[in-house]
Amino acid sequence: MLIAEELEADWSRIRVEPAPVDPAYNHAWFGNMMLTGGSTSVRSEWERLRSVGATARMMLIAAAAKQWKVEPQNCKADNGHIIHSHGRKSLSYGQLVADAAQLTPPAEVKLKEPKDFKILGKSRDRLDIPDKSNGTALYAIDIKIPGMSVALIARPPVFGARMKSYDDSAARKIPGVKDVIAIERGVGVIADGFWNAKRGRDALKIEWEEGALADLDSAKQGEEYAKMAENPGLVAAQRGDIVAAMAKAGVKLDAVYELPYLAHAPMEPLQCVADVRTDGCDIWTGSQMQTTDRDKAALITGLPKEKVFLHNTLLGAGFGRRATPDSHFVSEAVELSFKLKAPVKVMWTREDDIKGGYYRPRSYHRIIAGLGDDGMPIAWHHRIVSQSIVEGTFLEKNLTHNGIDETSVEGAADSPYEIENFLVDYHKAPSGVPVLWWRSVGHSCTGYVKECFIDELARAAGKDPYQYRRQLLANHPRELGVLDLVAEKAGWSGKVPKGRGRGIAVHSSFGSYAAQVAEVSVADNGTIRVHKVVCAIDCGRTVNPDTIEAQMESGIVFGLSAALYDEITFKKGRVSQSNFDNYDMLRMDAMPEIEVYIVPSSEAPGGVGEPGVPPLAPAVANAVRALTGAALRILPLTSQRVKKALQMV
Repeated sequence: MLIAEELEADWSRIRVEPAPVDPAYNHAWFGNMMLTGGSTSVRSEWERLRSVGATARMMLIAAAAKQWKVEPQNCKADNGHIIHSHGRKSLSYGQLVADAAQLTPPAEVKLKEPKDFKILGKSRDRLDIPDKSNGTALYAIDIKIPGMSVALIARPPVFGARMKSYDDSAARKIPGVKDVIAIERGVGVIADGFWNAKRGRDALKIEWEEGALADLDSAKQGEEYAKMAENPGLVAAQRGDIVAAMAKAGVKLDAVYELPYLAHAPMEPLQCVADVRTDGCDIWTGSQMQTTDRDKAALITGLPKEKVFLHNTLLGAGFGRRATPDSHFVSEAVELSFKLKAPVKVMWTREDDIKGGYYRPRSYHRIIAGLGDDGMPIAWHHRIVSQSIVEGTFLEKNLTHNGIDETSVEGAADSPYEIENFLVDYHKAPSGVPVLWWRSVGHSCTGYVKECFIDELARAAGKDPYQYRRQLLANHPRELGVLDLVAEKAGWSGKVPKGRGRGIAVHSSFGSYAAQVAEVSVADNGTIRVHKVVCAIDCGRTVNPDTIEAQMESGIVFGLSAALYDEITFKKGRVSQSNFDNYDMLRMDAMPEIEVYIVPSSEAPGGVGEPGVPPLAPAVANAVRALTGAALRILPLTSQRVKKALQMV
């Protein structure tokens, strides 16, 4: 849409295909690599891709003017054609493209004014809807190439474990099993199809040296995090004198919030097809970090990078899971194909995916606040304990400041609430469990903590949570804009239906500002039912309002699954969850009514893939608090936890 707007293209004739790994397609912000992440697609390309379209338009106009021997200013582009304004001459872009390609691109182009947009800011159907609807869309799981086998990999049962030995005799007797090959990350069983590969893997006998995490236990880990939080951490943000302000406070509140490890659980588990040959390597997968994955394959095979071709298929959701700095799911397939000397598809089962690591980090938060005589906070101290996502990766240098992983403190260190005495400090928790960015990254944790605690302060001050926020955000018009809009559309000042409570939350992330109001009820057994969510989003200039609305709905569903059901826990070093029976997703019968409102804005574009997630969980928890008086400080909000909190009211 960005290109088509400036190109004056015929939208019905636009086609999209994935780009190969090439510097020409490197991310505008993330250095020398292709990457999809951080809700940056529109933000990074708003001007660059429009310039591409405008440049092409000017070159096509110049080619037509040269052919007609007229001045370029007497020609215009319209719906895939160049038209001579003083006559009836018209040429299609197809008739002009060869001549235009020979011209020197203009050094500068003038971009269209928003008032002249025909495509941008207007809802358009996605071009991939037909293929995704009729089953012709290709995902990595669909790829089949001549001579391809299917492999499943037996990975360590404990993160960091090492294989001591394995016995594959029983596996090799399974019909259809072709080979068993040890690789860096485990043992691959190669067969003529998925089921035989799985049966072969199940028949393996492997002895593991389980290592340092063999006794990892979630309860004990929680105690360790709490102990770390007893001492000062690295300062992430500071202003004023927190100690002196706390001493003057008439009311003090002290709360602990805990958030679990979370799996990404995309609908399509990880899949990768690799075909390594002496003269090159082809890879088919859904990647969010294409250059890194290509380069890792070149390193494994010893081939020049230009001989490694990554074919980026559609991916059945990612949420950050397919943006892996170590390229592990690609390297497995490449290493197996390299050793097998034949093409192979490595498939992950749902259980492999849930137990496979690269989770959102677990985090522990302690907040202490002091209120002044007017009930407003005069001191705020937020201490965070969390693993670092970027530690040991090539991104560590750019995303670490003074020893602090910026993704762990985002949304907390830069909180917009105007509190004069303010401190956020951070402890880096021990590593070992593989962690990764998860949709909205650190904001998914800090947004919950910040917005739940603000509600607690408002309650202690005897003030309305919406008005309390308004007072603290008086000098932040964009936060106020979404807050006011969502309160209006949700009928905040009106009566709540009997047996229900309303909660509100506002959070800014990835260049956008979002607020949500949740309407909930609580059953006698502690089960929360979310009936309605109203969302307001200010993401600056818009490209496709329909996409924005869909992303907000998606973020709400994603956030609600995590808020109500999901956690990854450990017992004796092993992950307790395995599939959707004990790592649940929001089902159709639990789906709330959702309303999305977009704030008109002339600001620079913000992201929309992630900002819809952070406000959801606190809006739900705050609604339960408003209805029952119970403070919910540990996620997920299971019926057992809710019942326990109700007993403490």
